[in-house]
Amino acid sequence: MKRRLKMICCLALLLCMGCTSKTYLDPDKPITVKLWNYYTGKQMESFNGLVESFNTTVGKEKGIIVEVTGFGNVNELGQSVRDAANKKVGAQEVPDIFAAYADTAYQVDALGIVEDLSLHFTEQELSQYIPGYIEEGQFNGGLKIFPTAKSTEIMMLNMTDFNQFANATGVQIEDLSTIEGLVEVSKKYYEYTDGLTSTPNDGKAFFGRDAFANYIVIGLKQLGHDIIQVKDGKATLDFDKTAVRKLWDYYYTPYIHGYFAAEGRFRSDDVKLGNIISFVGSSSGATFFPNQVIVNDEESYPIEVRVMEAPLFKDGKRYAVQQGAGMVVTNGDAAHIEGSVEFLKWFTQQEQNIQFSIDSGYLPVTKKANQIDTIEKTTDIHSDLMKEVIEVSVNTVNNMELYTTKAFENGTELRSQLEKCLQDKAKSDRQKVEHALESGKSQDEVFAAYDNNENFEKWYKEVYEGLKDIVG
Repeated sequence: MKRRLKMICCLALLLCMGCTSKTYLDPDKPITVKLWNYYTGKQMESFNGLVESFNTTVGKEKGIIVEVTGFGNVNELGQSVRDAANKKVGAQEVPDIFAAYADTAYQVDALGIVEDLSLHFTEQELSQYIPGYIEEGQFNGGLKIFPTAKSTEIMMLNMTDFNQFANATGVQIEDLSTIEGLVEVSKKYYEYTDGLTSTPNDGKAFFGRDAFANYIVIGLKQLGHDIIQVKDGKATLDFDKTAVRKLWDYYYTPYIHGYFAAEGRFRSDDVKLGNIISFVGSSSGATFFPNQVIVNDEESYPIEVRVMEAPLFKDGKRYAVQQGAGMVVTNGDAAHIEGSVEFLKWFTQQEQNIQFSIDSGYLPVTKKANQIDTIEKTTDIHSDLMKEVIEVSVNTVNNMELYTTKAFENGTELRSQLEKCLQDKAKSDRQKVEHALESGKSQDEVFAAYDNNENFEKWYKEVYEGLKDIVG
């Protein structure tokens, strides 16, 4: 009896091994895996180079050809994916792989066309990736987004202008480690630059911020609140008034006083034009930081840059942004799913993933690769700026708690509202302040009209009601 049982177990094991080793790929009849992403510039150049390398090696051996289509930005890509998934007239066919944030993936998954990638990776394979990156892609009972390249937020500083300011005022670079300190330094910078001319109220802003929704989401998290909690598919909103007031005090107030600014499309544009000398933005956008300030059509000067960890609230918890789209695989035929998975496994292997990180400012997604020593041993970092960006970003990932909101049905709409609700208010009121000052009104009179509790309460009520409607 024992002998027969042993034979049955061996047979079952052999059958199982046969199932896992079965392939739907044929090198003599290669399949084309269509992949959509939103990379641009050096990121796209690097990604395309790695795809070509895959196609001529592993892809050729297994019968996989990856074909890349790039879109201008993640919003355009997301809309194109949704149009394709909904079979909208004039839309392209659904790709085999597309880059997406959790909210877009959630919407497409609701249509039943997203593959559960947990079926194609062993637990041992998944354990090699940074847990938070895997957790972000898990919803609706499966792994729907696979991490390929991630980013966090960093602070970048025009050291050329900062050093002149610091020498004149005595501020220290360490003052920028907290949001409270950042506001104090920004105030001093405005006053310092205002004093350089005889014209009153013409001081310059010190700081700006990209991806404003991150300030609200991560700021609330540092202050003890998850803006969105999702349980059993149902989302609830936590827009705590006391915490939100602190966010207001440390962004809206310095903004209307002229200490902060956001004039160009991106804050790197503002640095280039001399509107600000520092900003917080994605590590993946570091390659766009300018190497000079353009004063006018005839005058410019070179600048040096320093990369720092993004400032935190002084008494807040140590949370940092986890961001960057992952890759979603659609559930086409078996061969295209297998080909898609093979490419994702190859792309996230240490050598390829680190190479893409060095070129783009994104971060590797495995535990082993996300170490500065490993990165430096794997490849040469030719750019001093990129070395600094990667070192600061890797330290952020390894030494802080990473956070991103959970996916839910109206997540994209919520983030869009968070992106503009306080930013637009601050910009609009700053313009009114400038006009009032130019008309000859006193500073005390002008700022008292905006920097008050009544103004905050009115804004908070409107935003809170709007967010509740979105969350449902």
